[in-house]
Amino acid sequence: MTEKKLGLGSAISVCVGLIVATTCLLSLGLGTGLAGRGFIIAMAIVVGLNILLALSFNELHGLMPEVEGGLGQYTLAGLGPVPSIVSNLSAYVITNILAGSVEMAMCGIVLQNTFFPQIPAVIISLFVLAFLVVVNYFGVDIFAKFQNIVVVLLIGSLVLMGIISAFKLGTGAVVEASAQTAPVVTGFSGIISLLALAFWMFIGIEFVIPISKNLKNPKRDVPLAMILGVLLLFVVQTLLSTGMFNYVTLKELSSSDMPHMVFAENLLGKAGAKWMGIITILAGVSTINTVLGSVTRILSGMADAQMMPGFFNKKNPKGTPIAGLVFMSGIIAVILITGFATSSGLTNLLLAASCFWLTSYIMVNITVLVLRKRYPKAPGRNNKLTLLGIPQILCIAGDVFMIWNIAEGEARIFIYKIFFVLLVILFGFALIWVKVIKKAPAFKSATLEEINHVKLEEAPNMIKNLEGV
Repeated sequence: MTEKKLGLGSAISVCVGLIVATTCLLSLGLGTGLAGRGFIIAMAIVVGLNILLALSFNELHGLMPEVEGGLGQYTLAGLGPVPSIVSNLSAYVITNILAGSVEMAMCGIVLQNTFFPQIPAVIISLFVLAFLVVVNYFGVDIFAKFQNIVVVLLIGSLVLMGIISAFKLGTGAVVEASAQTAPVVTGFSGIISLLALAFWMFIGIEFVIPISKNLKNPKRDVPLAMILGVLLLFVVQTLLSTGMFNYVTLKELSSSDMPHMVFAENLLGKAGAKWMGIITILAGVSTINTVLGSVTRILSGMADAQMMPGFFNKKNPKGTPIAGLVFMSGIIAVILITGFATSSGLTNLLLAASCFWLTSYIMVNITVLVLRKRYPKAPGRNNKLTLLGIPQILCIAGDVFMIWNIAEGEARIFIYKIFFVLLVILFGFALIWVKVIKKAPAFKSATLEEINHVKLEEAPNMIKNLEGV
């Protein structure tokens, strides 16, 4: 029986569903609170950069159609093993540890405020985390259909709340213009300083690439899904930002640890708060379950490719990579226990995570430029704008700018400490692993032929073939 192929609509759904998380609502609420309607300009600029990034991913997908979308495989072809390891660990492991900690902390806070006021939020978060570890250990995929339902509920709720609030149809009192507080951030320079905060709300457009083989017209639908996906999200986020401006004062939004909860209660009263609370809990549980399930397998795959220690590839009888599960859940638990994921520090952890993903995107764009020079006769070289590398140069400049202007004052120092310390550790580990342990060249790139013909389960040859070169 021929497998039914997916259309453009399904591709867009995958793209949007994997990007949206409750952490986006945290970023949206804080950004709107700081800049008011001006935050929509910051979102628009980020969407523009993401459209240019989509061109880079589309070009890489055209060059390496056998790759399932992993940043590490792309950078292995362009920059070599060390950058490949760093990009993979940055985008998928470090980012998910930081963002997962935020999701888990938010889940605990909402559960405490909504249902269990007598139990500390961190205890609730740890209990939920432990439950998901057990679920993943035994390989019980109880969330397979549940996650799809959560995505529908989350996106549907955001669209509905956006329409209700933007058109002032809520049961709560609308904030009159005379009562609205002035934004803290003003002027174009102030607005662009919020780009990194807006960036988090549109991160991960490349997640549509792994399903490209199941699309009816992947050459057309992969780039269109990425571009239309971020444009659709921009419309939804714009409606919500406008709605937040209508129902909450900017001072209250910017000072709240959970601005989306304040917004929901102001919009629809207690029912709105419970509605948003349930969605936050479901989405948080779904996100952490995905992190524990997918990132542990990414680590296992890297170990199989000899890019990580072999023990990460050890699995229990249920097929669960044990070391990765312990590693991911253990670090998230430590972050929760030590207080790094307290309500006041959630945004800083998200911004630190943004720095790592931005670094990976910088390497992706550099990879495009390197491969364009190395394979000048490869397909996709007809567009003069593409030849000049303008989309990639603009993306790199924008990503560097966002990292440089990630925050101000003590928050900036705190974020940089997390980012630079972990980045140095990543580079150090990758260099020692490749040069000393594997005795392979640190920056010897794999060829497109190798990348396109090596399946994931045969990936150990990718590093092994470079040994002694």
